[in-house]
Amino acid sequence: MPINLENFEIDPDAARQYIDARAVFVELERTQKNALQVRGGMVWKTVNGQDYLIRTSTTGGQKSLGRRSPETEAMHHSFIEKKQSVEERVSSLKATVVRHQRMNRALRVGRMPTIAVAILGRLANAGLDDYFRVVGTHSLYAYEAAAGVSFAAEITSTRDIDLLWDTRKRVTFTQKLMQDSPSMLAALQKVDKTFQVIEDQKYTAINQDGFEVDIIRRFATEGDPHPIRLSDAEDDFWVVQAKRAGDLMNAPEFTEIVVAESGAMARMTTIHPSVFVSFKRWMAKEPDRDPIKRRRDALQADAVEWVLHERLPHLLAKA
Repeated sequence: MPINLENFEIDPDAARQYIDARAVFVELERTQKNALQVRGGMVWKTVNGQDYLIRTSTTGGQKSLGRRSPETEAMHHSFIEKKQSVEERVSSLKATVVRHQRMNRALRVGRMPTIAVAILGRLANAGLDDYFRVVGTHSLYAYEAAAGVSFAAEITSTRDIDLLWDTRKRVTFTQKLMQDSPSMLAALQKVDKTFQVIEDQKYTAINQDGFEVDIIRRFATEGDPHPIRLSDAEDDFWVVQAKRAGDLMNAPEFTEIVVAESGAMARMTTIHPSVFVSFKRWMAKEPDRDPIKRRRDALQADAVEWVLHERLPHLLAKA
């Protein structure tokens, strides 16, 4: 397919706004990670007439750091000072991100469906983002954001998002999920309460607007259990095995800040664009795939290959 650069160019004001908004969002991510170091608190507790410095956790745990002394007093002072500083910075950055989200919307920076960006944000807030990769059509939004282009609606239009779940991390995933929600469906319903798993297609949840979330996995290998339900809840997802999903899970990752039509932002982790190209070319030749989808697969492969060579050539060495 011949590629016309002019068809992909975005408005210069929108491009500048994305750069500024992205920088603030990335700084907020970094500062929030620093804030994890000062979660909980540090208090003095008197036991048998002696003051002890106690480190408290957000789950109610306590650990003694020793009797009151110049060292523990300095430790307490440093902790309180750092905690206050980090919390103030997080609050300030959140307010700045909100302002940038308004500007994103005003300048039409984002094109990704708002519900999809909200799902990515929910996964990140719950600490579940490390267990999933976005694959399929929605990956295009990460590539176009990185390249400063806008793909044609013909190849980006979709009403579902595919999340590739990493079965290798299933034990820690379960632990993390239980800290947030009783099930994966319940976590999704915090974004939109109308999401329900489809009775005869239990790897898919759909909301009242017809937007679908598919959760797929590699074919069982290396002792993977099969089938797998993501929690003990009877109405939760059963993850479906997908062709070549193992290749996608083992592929180099690609991550970028994506912007919704509403202006909201989130980080997307997907596959390296060169892997996307080869995967879509394979799908375009699958004889049992819908002909309309095969044509779109080929168009997507052509578009991403062009972007990779013309706008993101530095990524070729990392393929």
